[in-house]
Amino acid sequence: MEKRQLGRSGLRVSRMALGTMTWGGDTDAEEAASQLVAFVDAGGTLVDTADIYGEGESERVLGSLLGDLVPRDDVVVATKAVAKRTDGPFGGGASRGALLTALDGSLRRLGTDHIDLWQLHAWDGCVPLQETLAALEYAVTSGKVRYVGVSNYAGWQLATAAAGASAVAPIVSTQVEYSLLERGVDREVVPAAEHHGIGLLCWAPLGRGVLTGKYRTGTPADSRGANTAYAGYVEHHRTDRAARIVQAVATAADGLGTSPLAVALAWVRDRPGVVAPVVGARDTGQLTGSLAAEDITLPPAIRSALDDVSAIEVGYPERWPR
Repeated sequence: MEKRQLGRSGLRVSRMALGTMTWGGDTDAEEAASQLVAFVDAGGTLVDTADIYGEGESERVLGSLLGDLVPRDDVVVATKAVAKRTDGPFGGGASRGALLTALDGSLRRLGTDHIDLWQLHAWDGCVPLQETLAALEYAVTSGKVRYVGVSNYAGWQLATAAAGASAVAPIVSTQVEYSLLERGVDREVVPAAEHHGIGLLCWAPLGRGVLTGKYRTGTPADSRGANTAYAGYVEHHRTDRAARIVQAVATAADGLGTSPLAVALAWVRDRPGVVAPVVGARDTGQLTGSLAAEDITLPPAIRSALDDVSAIEVGYPERWPR
């Protein structure tokens, strides 16, 4: 699998990341092990988790697999903090106390002495930004964290954090929802990331599963759309606009002799500024389908057609002057 620089940092990661949100929950330890081996065998290195996934179980499962199953140094471990974990005074948020408490918890669950990429899961407007950034700098200088990033930041939040971060702990990545069905970040987040040399990691690159085409004629019984816990998550992208885009993806896949999943992944993977889509899978079979996208490069004509059908309105001030 091809490797890419993460923003302007010296960290190189695979151009596809393995997402682990369901590990320790819908995905048990045995299936997680199978996925991790398949991913690493394909040349993947970047594995993404968070302290709140499965109330910490995702980190625990990943940690249990590092060392014996997959060498720790073969994997770039990325996790996140900020989201609420407990009702205690340090149970969430981006204060110094909350972040450093979360960091120690993640290290313990992962069974490692350092995290390769530590990400702020969301913006916290209740905490002075300099306090948050100082905590990130301490995490790096202490040796517990190698690189830092953010997630779900608006354009102005990303630019403000990047400008305020120190040279010791610069913001090297931002993780956002980005797909043919969700292109809102094209307005301001992508330009801000480009200006500050920040790499894009893309969650839900398959439009929450809709871009696979599985929902074109209904809701499969074994899909997330049929699961009451995830139905609203999927319904967000089941619109008339989405249906037109899914049809275009299916047409492109037929023409290329591949799957809609591979087309959708290849499109977002090769967007300007993108380092890697983060792919989560129910099982190893689904993951194998995603890994097949590594062999796909979209012809310019197909990429242009997909750009056009998924285009969003961008006006003033993003397009000023005209």
